[in-house]
Amino acid sequence: MSVQEIAQTGRRPVTRADHRTEVVPLTAGDGTRITLVHVRAPFAPWRGPVLLVHGSGVRAELFRPPIPHTLVDGLLDEGWDVWMLNWRASVDLDPMPWTLCDAAVYDHPAAVAHVLEATGATTLKAIVHCQGSTSFTMSAVAGLLPQVDTVVSNAVSLHPVLPLWSRAKIWSFTPVLQHLTPYLSPAWAYRSEGNFSKVIRRVVATTHHECDNLVCRMVSFTYGSGFPALWSHSNLDAATHDWITGEFADVPISFFDQMRRSVAAGRLVKVHDHPEIPDDLLAGPPRTDARFAFLAGADNLCYLPESQVRTHAFFAAQRPGKGDTLHVLPGYGHLDVFWGRHAPRDTFPIILEELNS
Repeated sequence: MSVQEIAQTGRRPVTRADHRTEVVPLTAGDGTRITLVHVRAPFAPWRGPVLLVHGSGVRAELFRPPIPHTLVDGLLDEGWDVWMLNWRASVDLDPMPWTLCDAAVYDHPAAVAHVLEATGATTLKAIVHCQGSTSFTMSAVAGLLPQVDTVVSNAVSLHPVLPLWSRAKIWSFTPVLQHLTPYLSPAWAYRSEGNFSKVIRRVVATTHHECDNLVCRMVSFTYGSGFPALWSHSNLDAATHDWITGEFADVPISFFDQMRRSVAAGRLVKVHDHPEIPDDLLAGPPRTDARFAFLAGADNLCYLPESQVRTHAFFAAQRPGKGDTLHVLPGYGHLDVFWGRHAPRDTFPIILEELNS
């Protein structure tokens, strides 16, 4: 429902205070405990379910930052039944080593099956971000999500392309880190977990001077290149910049190792023994009928926009006429696509339109 339609009905837009939130325990295919966060408005939804999938080392609350009108609010305004997945990468769960393949095989199919059973729907749509996007796309391309009919993918999917400094970091440091720590964590900015975490905090404090929020600076060190790497400070209001302090934590080295291999290969690669996933995800047409909309912040310094450009080109070549789309978003980076003060004006309409197409 557009702003004009809301005005015509006499109903004010949904805000966080209106949310009816239920946390639903869920068991992934390998027995791992994950959760779904079901969010409803005070009125009944008139559209189907939409699943929101966060990235690595964050949580489902990524989609509810303290801006006045979040993407979740916009979805509820439009009548969608909103479900947010805390998959095994969520900081709301106990930390564990994981790979994108684990999530693709065990987490996403279980979440989709639960939402469909709970709602009685036969299909659903998904908005997926970063490693939620890579793992969800992997699952869809492998044919594990036949009930998903639309996927809005932000930042990266099948072709991770990094800035030069990020390539150097992941290629050089990951083999060393495997012997030093099971994970990296931006939360080391305010909590010490041994001498290694103190060293990392000192390195970041010495080399990153972009703001007074050390978690913000640790995020740049962990995930990308730039000052900052995952958003533009000018896009974030003060409340959101403060809020991120509690939103980032552990990311296992097992993930960084898979991403290192993928970056070297120029495409997402399978690791470990998951027979459900093809050895080469690009060897043939995607095993999904879902239409994909690829989003890329033009200023993304975590994954370059070329990441989504390449994946869109692959989809378009493999199944011309399907209607897969690409949107390069000027003035936006990685997470300010969802968190930006002007995102309700600039990026949310694109996402909502893609869901309605």
